[in-house]
Amino acid sequence: MKQAWILGASLCLAVAGVQAQSVSEAISSHLHLGVASCANSVCHGATETATKASIQMNEFAVWQEFDPHAKSYQTLLSAESKSIAKKLGLGAAEQAGVCLDCHADHVPAAQRGEKFQIEDGVGCEACHGGAEPWIASHVEASHAENLTAGLYPTEDPVKRSALCLSCHAGSRDRMITHRIMGAGHPRLSFELDTFTWLHPHYTVDDDYEQRKGNYDGVRDWGVGQASAAINALDILLDPKAGWHGIFPELVLFDCHACHRPMSGKAWGPRQGTGLGPGVVRLNDANLLMFRHVLAAVDSNAAKQVFDGSRKLHQATTTDREQTLAAARALRERLMVLRETTKATQFPAESLGVILGSLVADAERGEFRDYAAAEQAAMAVQSVVVAFEGAGLLDEAATKRMQQRVDALYASIEKDESWSMLKFTEALRAVRAAAP
Repeated sequence: MKQAWILGASLCLAVAGVQAQSVSEAISSHLHLGVASCANSVCHGATETATKASIQMNEFAVWQEFDPHAKSYQTLLSAESKSIAKKLGLGAAEQAGVCLDCHADHVPAAQRGEKFQIEDGVGCEACHGGAEPWIASHVEASHAENLTAGLYPTEDPVKRSALCLSCHAGSRDRMITHRIMGAGHPRLSFELDTFTWLHPHYTVDDDYEQRKGNYDGVRDWGVGQASAAINALDILLDPKAGWHGIFPELVLFDCHACHRPMSGKAWGPRQGTGLGPGVVRLNDANLLMFRHVLAAVDSNAAKQVFDGSRKLHQATTTDREQTLAAARALRERLMVLRETTKATQFPAESLGVILGSLVADAERGEFRDYAAAEQAAMAVQSVVVAFEGAGLLDEAATKRMQQRVDALYASIEKDESWSMLKFTEALRAVRAAAP
């Protein structure tokens, strides 16, 4: 399937420009009233799903009981968090701004209402924005009116990915650095479609799509991959966030390029990097995945991303200037392609193309890096869900496919015992069972 990738000059200028307001600034631009303001039983605190309302009405209850975001502040009280904070010289983790930025709704004191409690963790307004200007009117107002009033547009995959990535990967104003990782923080990974549905407090039904537009999981997977790649390039290009003395910010690089047994002799070539052994390489997992999104739409665009990614890898072995130049050029192209991906509908026939593209890359050795294989497994899950949604799998086929997806996830369960060959075999098995 081919699709025109030519956008108007005005769009190119818009997407290439620097955002006037960061995600954290947008979220904290209005007074945060606290989760208690949403928890009333006639608002979002009902114990059961409403039958006549256009929303479930039990969103607060679901968040409080099942969503890890509700317990994120409590994580800072753990022995592990205390150890990390001590190593970094931060004092108490539950009071350190760099920890609270992602483990709580860490808005300035002047932006906190009477019911606001930092101990509530990542609550409603940490994602939907300060509720003061719209809480009283949002029930009767249209979704568009609520957005105008300051509600953050989480239904927009570009906006949602920027919001999620600001904590789940780090951003220029919420940096999760290699120093934090070195002190013991767990390795981060993120995929928009998968993470959106891990603990949902809403359903996508006719009411949802009437208010917020059609939902497409494959589209959101693709947009999320582009957003993650752009976010990483933004950090790399930022002289304050991306560089420390003579070193670039090492969190941008593939962890397992360095953190592997010294006795290991498992190096092998990757076409996507063109780098030899012993080279510390950028984590290009999201760039690699975005190529598979584009494979279902325009093979020429996929090749452009491949060439741009390889040029960036090659530039890292030359000098800083060429690295930054390659990063800027690649970022500019990704910005345009992300907007086009957002506007693309992925029909059922595109799903097999994506899955086949993933298998082909695996057989070429492109998933030698654990982070890329991890992203590929989450991509496969999104594709399989899309197969189900398109009605291409009956009950028996769905069960068979899920068993093979489970086996695929099992192959990446532990990065220390990761095997590219076992992962490739599991991926082939998924493809063989697909429609």
